[in-house]
Amino acid sequence: MKKLMVGMALTATLATAVTPGFGSIGGNQGKAYAATVTYKVTASKLNVRSGAGTTYGIIGSVAKGQTLSVMSKSGSWYKINYNGRTGYVSSDYVQASGTTTPPAESTTYTVTASTLNVRSGAGTNYASIGSVTKGQKLSVVSKSGSWYKINYNGRTGYVSSDYVQVSATTSPKLVVDSFKTLGNAQQVILVTADNYDTKSAKIQTFEKADGKWKQVLIANGVLGQKGFALSKKEGDMESPTGKYTIGTAFGRYANPGTKLPYRKITANDVWVDDSKSSLYNTWQQKPANGRWTSAENMDIPAYDYGFVINYNESRTPGKGSAIFFHVGTNYTAGCTATSKEQVVSILKWLNPEKNPVIIQSPVSELDKY
Repeated sequence: MKKLMVGMALTATLATAVTPGFGSIGGNQGKAYAATVTYKVTASKLNVRSGAGTTYGIIGSVAKGQTLSVMSKSGSWYKINYNGRTGYVSSDYVQASGTTTPPAESTTYTVTASTLNVRSGAGTNYASIGSVTKGQKLSVVSKSGSWYKINYNGRTGYVSSDYVQVSATTSPKLVVDSFKTLGNAQQVILVTADNYDTKSAKIQTFEKADGKWKQVLIANGVLGQKGFALSKKEGDMESPTGKYTIGTAFGRYANPGTKLPYRKITANDVWVDDSKSSLYNTWQQKPANGRWTSAENMDIPAYDYGFVINYNESRTPGKGSAIFFHVGTNYTAGCTATSKEQVVSILKWLNPEKNPVIIQSPVSELDKY
C-alpha cells in the first residue's frame, strides 16, 4: 500500500504547555500565548541526556505517559526541562501530534512622562519602589483598572496607565508573506521538514483576508518513511515536494463538514498504482477485470478522512500515484499525514472558492515559492 502507516506503534502520551515570558524593563515586549502539544513515545522508559546525542551522559529518564516540558528541537533531539535542569531526549521516541496556537500580535508599551513612579500596588496609596523615565519600554504583565502590572528589575511593580502609551502593534511576519507563486490562492497548507531525509513534518495553514495573511493552525505531521523526494518515483516511500492544488475530499464516514467535493469510500474503492495501466493514478472500483494488476485499497483506517493532493495529474507512468493528505502519526509511504482531529479541522476549513493550495518543502528551499 502507498500510504498505510507502518512501523512501531506509539503508545505513551505527553503534553507540553509553552508560555513565553516577559523580559525586563527596556525590551520590546510581546503578549504571552499558550500552546498545547500532545506527544506519543514508543519507549516504556526514555533516557534523558545532558546533551543532544547518545555520547552525552544520562541524567535520568522519563516513563511512559509522563508530561514533558519541551523547549525546542535540535536535530533529532528534543530539549526539555527535566526536574529544573536542561535535558535532551531522542525525537525517535517522542512523536508530537497536537496543535499549537500561533503567537498573538506583539505590543510595545512606552513611558510618556519624564519620570514615572513604580509602585508596589495598583494605586497611589502604595509605596514607590522606583521609577522609569520617558521613552523607556515596559514589560507589561497585565492591566488592573487604570494600572499596568509590570516586571521591574525582577520584582512586580505597578505604573499608572495614564502615563504609558501603547506605541506599536505589529503582526509577526509570516512565511507566506514572502511567497511569490501563490497567485489567487487565499488558503495555503504549508508542510515543511528540517531536511529531505526526515519523516517528521510541521503543518501550518494560512488564510488571506482583506489582503492580509493570517495563520490559522500549526500541527505536527509525518511524511513518507524516507522523507521528501528530490524526484518522486512510484514506490520510493518518499513524499513529493512542490506546490499542488487540492482535489477531492474523502473518508470512510459521512462528510465531516467540508466544502470540498466529498466522496465516501466503499469496500470496492481502490487507487490504481499500476504504471502500465491506462487508469494509472486514478480512483476506480473493483473488480479489476484486467484493467490493472496493482491497486491500493482505499477502505483502510488511514483514509478515515483525507483529501487528494493533485500530484502527477498528467499520470506520467512511474512518477508516483495516490498522494493524499490523510490520518496518521508515524510515517507514510509517500503521503502527508497528521492526527484525525487535525485532518477533520483542515477539511472543515478548506474552501474551494479560496483556491487552496498545499506546498511541501524542506525549510531550506522555501525561497522557491
